[in-house]
Amino acid sequence: MTSATCWSTSVTLPEGAFPHVALEAQLRFDSSLPYAVCLAFPALGDGEERRWFFARDLLNEGRHGHVGRGDVTVAPGPEGRVLVTLCGHDRRAVISIPSDVVTAFLLDSFNLVPAGGESGHLDIDAAVARLLA
Repeated sequence: MTSATCWSTSVTLPEGAFPHVALEAQLRFDSSLPYAVCLAFPALGDGEERRWFFARDLLNEGRHGHVGRGDVTVAPGPEGRVLVTLCGHDRRAVISIPSDVVTAFLLDSFNLVPAGGESGHLDIDAAVARLLA
């Protein structure tokens, strides 16, 4: 059975043109993708949602120290914030998320799928079927 959690929050872009303007974002976890979390920005200027998927462990460990390489890094930020840096197509964005929201979201996700129990939630047959379709 698939279960999910979604936390809506306001985030800022501290390295952007308007660092104090809050944007709505969501942290999402779905037990059918047990190793991943999603950071989503619903309906931006063009009406399309933007989603970034990355390792749940990355978000968890990044609350305590800088982790990650490549497209996504996570680090503790100033004043009770967590900084998620997203890179792609010659662009870079630093997203500042309240650390209490990140912690509560992660607690929900670990209640749904405990750390170390992720593999028990994978549907390998469905994944292979999708690859072969």
